[in-house]
Amino acid sequence: MTIINRVPITKARINLGQIARRAHNTNEYFILEKDGIPVIGIMAASEMEDYLVKRDPTVKAAIAASRQEQFTAKSRTRPEASAGPAADQDPKC
Repeated sequence: MTIINRVPITKARINLGQIARRAHNTNEYFILEKDGIPVIGIMAASEMEDYLVKRDPTVKAAIAASRQEQFTAKSRTRPEASAGPAADQDPKC
């Protein structure tokens, strides 16, 4: 059964962690609204990847490259990310 939740964007901002957990763990969908107008949708990342590949098969290579980057530790780890900008980055950016 598909669950679609419509949430005001101001309420979603306050509950973003819970919304992300529910989208990831229970495959719920969320439509965020501003003044009653739908502006953005939230779904599990794995489902988003599947959707993007179906829409444009060339995206599959980009997703695979991104996953490989994660596994080879080219992306920043949580402690590095919380420490601020990397030494080779301009802090003004």
